[in-house]
Amino acid sequence: MTDRRSFLKQLGVGALGLSVLPSVAMSSMSEHKNALFFDISLAQWSLHKTIFAKRLDNLDFPKTAAETFGIHAVEYVNQFFKDKAKDNGYLTDLLRRATDHGVKNVLIMVDGEGPLGSTDDNERIKAVENHYKWVEAAKFLGCHAIRVNAAGKGTPEEVKDAAIDGLGRLSEFGAKHGINVIVENHGGISSHGDWLAAVLKGVNKPNCGSLPDFGNFYEYDRYQGVTELMPFAKGVSAKANVFDANGDEANIDYRRMLRIVKDAGYRGYIGIEYEGKELSEEDGIKATKRLLERIGAELS
Repeated sequence: MTDRRSFLKQLGVGALGLSVLPSVAMSSMSEHKNALFFDISLAQWSLHKTIFAKRLDNLDFPKTAAETFGIHAVEYVNQFFKDKAKDNGYLTDLLRRATDHGVKNVLIMVDGEGPLGSTDDNERIKAVENHYKWVEAAKFLGCHAIRVNAAGKGTPEEVKDAAIDGLGRLSEFGAKHGINVIVENHGGISSHGDWLAAVLKGVNKPNCGSLPDFGNFYEYDRYQGVTELMPFAKGVSAKANVFDANGDEANIDYRRMLRIVKDAGYRGYIGIEYEGKELSEEDGIKATKRLLERIGAELS
């Protein structure tokens, strides 16, 4: 696979471009940037209905983020280009389109590649190896991370030990490529903040961290969960479903959540992930963005 440095040379930015390109993208961001303690990215899952309906192609996602929403950082979902992880031509085209629109590729959310917390050694190692191609794709696209899941069958302690091993192995591979491996609270035992924090502490690698999602805690207290995961955070997901008349998320106290995020010292990207039904995907994304900007400005 042609590496990203070679691609950038083809664009004419060369080695200097490696350092200035992010700044170019940052300078193109919406005006909220200077007012907030975080940057806003757009999680591709926010548009999953549009993409599944083939009204938006994955290659056009960076353009849509920039032109429709004024967001210049994106988080991809691997299932929308499932067979393209090793397709050099496709990845080159995707990177070019992001670059042309001043969009920063932040991460790839990886699903369907096997349980990294499987208690079966062979299944777990196979899952680790299945993720390698996404680490390499993320590196090529200029992302800082892949988002993975800590899933497995067994008792919480059994899955914890297995996940520590699986995530540790994958993080070692990721470190060779300068890529972080970050875990989302994504259902099951992983939606218990104390359990996932213990897993990450057990992995104990600088490039293995968390992606706290505001909405995926279910029976677990969401504010406690985010608090427990923020010390490991290398990304944050701003889940939104329903908005009230004031423009606030009806079920999640964003002011409280963003205070927890800020108090943890986090200053990175917060990704919009709208999953609601009452608003269209476009309107839901815009409503979430307004909410983040409003509360973020109050806390900054």
